[in-house]
Amino acid sequence: MKKILFLPLFKMASGHHQVADAVMEIIVANYKQISVKKIDCLSYWSKPLEQLISSLYMKWISMFPKQFEKFYHEHVYKVENHTCDDFVVKSWPIIEYNMKRLVESEKPDVIVCTHSFPSRVISGLKEKGIIDTPLVNIYTDFLVSDVWGKNGVDIHCVPDKETKNFLESIHDVPARNIYVTGIPVHAAFTNKRIDSKSEKMILIAGGNAGLGNVKQMLSSVPYDSIYQYVVLCGNNKKLFQELVKLNHPSITPLPYIACRKRMNCLYEQASAVVTKAGGVTISEALRKRLPIFIHSSLPGQEQINIQTLKRKGLLMPLNKAQLLEDQLVEVLENDVQRNRLLRRMDEYIESIEYSVSDVLANQFHLYEYETTKSRL
Repeated sequence: MKKILFLPLFKMASGHHQVADAVMEIIVANYKQISVKKIDCLSYWSKPLEQLISSLYMKWISMFPKQFEKFYHEHVYKVENHTCDDFVVKSWPIIEYNMKRLVESEKPDVIVCTHSFPSRVISGLKEKGIIDTPLVNIYTDFLVSDVWGKNGVDIHCVPDKETKNFLESIHDVPARNIYVTGIPVHAAFTNKRIDSKSEKMILIAGGNAGLGNVKQMLSSVPYDSIYQYVVLCGNNKKLFQELVKLNHPSITPLPYIACRKRMNCLYEQASAVVTKAGGVTISEALRKRLPIFIHSSLPGQEQINIQTLKRKGLLMPLNKAQLLEDQLVEVLENDVQRNRLLRRMDEYIESIEYSVSDVLANQFHLYEYETTKSRL
């Protein structure tokens, strides 16, 4: 039996966990005698440490976004010199020691990282000859930060050809080690939605993070709106209750939705999604051929997601100085603009060359364990 170990970071829900879960599920469905396991290395080493760091991280982003953005561009994704100074690993060598113990304890045949930090640590261990387990990076945003491991990584699963070119030209990664897979999403979201002008539902996502001031954004929605706004509040009970109290005929708040089938139904019914700039949510919308409007972003990688995808014409950042509905109508009710956007989305999906499950199967000889023919 082969074992594949997936390493995101932190216990809290995130795109890193969503990607790991999606790939794990398809592997379990397709291959017998393949063991998959997901571990957050921080909580594996110390649960109180993970809780402390994740809490401080979220408070830093929410309370001091400009300071975090400055740190991000000085240490995580530098504007020009894309090298990693490894200041964390060098300052605390116990990190490498604990990661080595984790790998020795779990004895995986393959390690898959969906977060840059474990990738950096494991890549460093491989470069030093301390471990030799094959290592795979699956990138969950439309960029490669400087923290991700490079030289000790065997396979890179990248979101687009631009990222592949970046790894080749900036980090001298051989082309044979890079596969354009897109950002993996759950199999429930991989079928294209059929575009229809008769659909008049706008899906509002990203409320769970408390970003974008969703309530204020929706305050301008007219009572006789041509759209029905369905708001995914997630675990944000305050937002849910506030929208319920509004009792607006065109606004329907929904609590956390765990069922992917139900989530896919909402995608199928929607005319567009208004969301924050997370890589996984954007990728789900692209796969569903759903026009994307961005209401907010976390400092750092989500801001870069916006810059990259706006340049490619794959999403529209909202202008806070304009009414929400006016901006939606300008694109969705204009056949030329809407069709141009849908064509660009089709071109992006067609540029994806491989599925992650096929890459893992080909590189690590999983086909001998194959049970079905579905792919991610």
